[in-house]
Amino acid sequence: MEKLKVEEVFKKFSNIRALVVGDAMVDSYMWGVVDRISSEAPIPIVTISRQENRLGGAANVSLNLQALGATPVLVSMVGNDTKGDIFMQLLEKRNLSDAGILRSDSRETTVKTRILSGSQQVVRVDEETAALISAKEEDVVFQRIETLIEQQDFEIVIFVDYDKGIITQSLIDRVTTLAKSKGILIAVDPKKRNFNNYAEANLFKPNFKEFKEGLKLNVDKRDFQSILEAADQFKKEKKLEIIFITLSELGVIISNGVEQNHFPAQIRDIADVSGAGDTVIAVASLCLAAGLPTKFMAQLSNLAGGLVCEKSGVVPIDSEQLRVEARKIKISK
Repeated sequence: MEKLKVEEVFKKFSNIRALVVGDAMVDSYMWGVVDRISSEAPIPIVTISRQENRLGGAANVSLNLQALGATPVLVSMVGNDTKGDIFMQLLEKRNLSDAGILRSDSRETTVKTRILSGSQQVVRVDEETAALISAKEEDVVFQRIETLIEQQDFEIVIFVDYDKGIITQSLIDRVTTLAKSKGILIAVDPKKRNFNNYAEANLFKPNFKEFKEGLKLNVDKRDFQSILEAADQFKKEKKLEIIFITLSELGVIISNGVEQNHFPAQIRDIADVSGAGDTVIAVASLCLAAGLPTKFMAQLSNLAGGLVCEKSGVVPIDSEQLRVEARKIKISK
């Protein structure tokens, strides 16, 4: 891709404001060394030498948007607990707005703690409340969204659903109606619980596992034709504009009802796949908001997802690295 065109794309990204709605969390990492087996049970003992907290879930999508030059505003709910305090501190540290963050006395802040020996993950411990928010809490969340949309000009709303309960079917319907009345685009990164509740979205981006489970399909990941046929049928039923399915090591499939394309993955040294989906939805959403072609959306998102898999842990995309890599490959128009 020509240097000038790459710069034009990133310039468009820098003019986009995105409202991110979804499940935010803390990704916590504990690094250490395994040098013996416990006498209490046949399990390894990890002697911890370093610990780090990072923003995860919808907050990591916001970080990716920020890294690409866009202006994200995150709407989510965390617990009124110590872990929630850590989350708020991480937001401030990364210069992300807290205007859409609500605190709840009845919910626990989601924390995923990964314990690693070197680069090998030994175990993951999840602390969370996965129940749907109450009707009263939903009203508070929607009112905050309404206020933010009235105060700021957003080009796109991105639903980031991790099945942790912030996104309900009613909230989806209310936000979709509001966004469409304002001419705001809608992108979705779904999970199983709400998979069939998103209608009339401009971009719907499941991974293969979510797609297969959501539609109760018995299809092989390599059967691209069957996947595309099922995707097009679902797209018509839900009145979706673009459906974009990530296939991990097999790349991505995208369909806008006119064109259907499969793009293989870029060959990379994979260190950690966690967080790649956050990067893909962020890049794809910005391409959508910038009015870029679907082929370009798929290839740039595919490239970005591969790049973050080279890094350990959940990290946002390195904007400069993406620019450099994008110049090396021929991206279809």
